[in-house]
Amino acid sequence: MSTFLDDVDSRPGSTTSLLRTVIGLYLRDAGGWLPASAFLRLMEALEVPAAVTRTALSRLKKKAVLEQQPRDGVAGYGLTPDAATMLSRGDSRIFAPQAMADGDRWCLVSFSIPETEREKRHQLRRRLHWTGCGTVAAGLWIAPAFRQAEIVEVLDGLGLRDQATLFITDTPMPGADRTGGSLREAAAQWWDLDAVAALHRDFIGEWAAILDPSARHGSPPSAGAFAAYVRCIDSWRVIPYLDPGLPPEFLPGDWPGKEGIGVFERMRAVHSGPSADFVRTVAGE
Repeated sequence: MSTFLDDVDSRPGSTTSLLRTVIGLYLRDAGGWLPASAFLRLMEALEVPAAVTRTALSRLKKKAVLEQQPRDGVAGYGLTPDAATMLSRGDSRIFAPQAMADGDRWCLVSFSIPETEREKRHQLRRRLHWTGCGTVAAGLWIAPAFRQAEIVEVLDGLGLRDQATLFITDTPMPGADRTGGSLREAAAQWWDLDAVAALHRDFIGEWAAILDPSARHGSPPSAGAFAAYVRCIDSWRVIPYLDPGLPPEFLPGDWPGKEGIGVFERMRAVHSGPSADFVRTVAGE
């Protein structure tokens, strides 16, 4: 679990986050290795100076995301095994976000961790939050049932599986005193849906205009497509971790999640191909 939070912790738009996104998108397709010069060239297309990129490469090496792997006398970097697992897990989140339908089942997580292990308790709550869980009470969290495997992975990684009990259940019945009795009011208390909606709306506001035909003149050049696509993914990739994928009956009527996914998918359709072409050109050089 050492690299778990690297998938979501880097601030979108920062050099480390952009580099992390480049690695996630292209390093595996390049055979798991790229020369250091290719990283510098790709980050240069994102307007990041070489010296700053070198610092970010060192940071990700310390985080056990990358390791130095010279090949035929050429300096380069490859993925660590833990990072490869992290990226595989992230692919399904980023490119195939899941959502519940009305009537789907839920996973409840109940745990009691003594004060002597409060740091583990803090880490558990933090990681459950990034898994998309909501807080019903201090020791009771809720998530869609399709998150069960990830929740077990979090518990195992912290050595807390024996101190937690998981329940797979039907639709909860919130009490009127605490939540007003409605599922939408309960969801608004268990998750910070306003914050998640704001992330979707910010993403839509930033990227929908780029997809407007009146804002484009011909096909985007490869370097420009690469920069746009990487920044788009970098902005998007934390959203599927925080958006729990609640069913419609739990969400406000103006929920922007579907529109956000639509903008992301259209950006991917327009820019992913030219972006990959640019990376292959740089790698070949």
